[in-house]
Amino acid sequence: MPQHEYVVRLTDREHHALQDLADAQETTCEALLREAARHLLHAEGEFARTVAARFAADHAELLRRLGQ
Repeated sequence: MPQHEYVVRLTDREHHALQDLADAQETTCEALLREAARHLLHAEGEFARTVAARFAADHAELLRRLGQ
């Protein structure tokens, strides 16, 4: 699978905190950032599905009529 590279600018405080966390978990900053991105994308996907389901339920009759 192709990989893409991004530049993420962190403050010194953020950089040191990320490095400390990576050291504590015996991993790399890059691995932590990838995991954070995956977590964000998953959470946003769940949120979008929840909103869509609520919209569909709230407007079921209208959606049914539009589908005719």
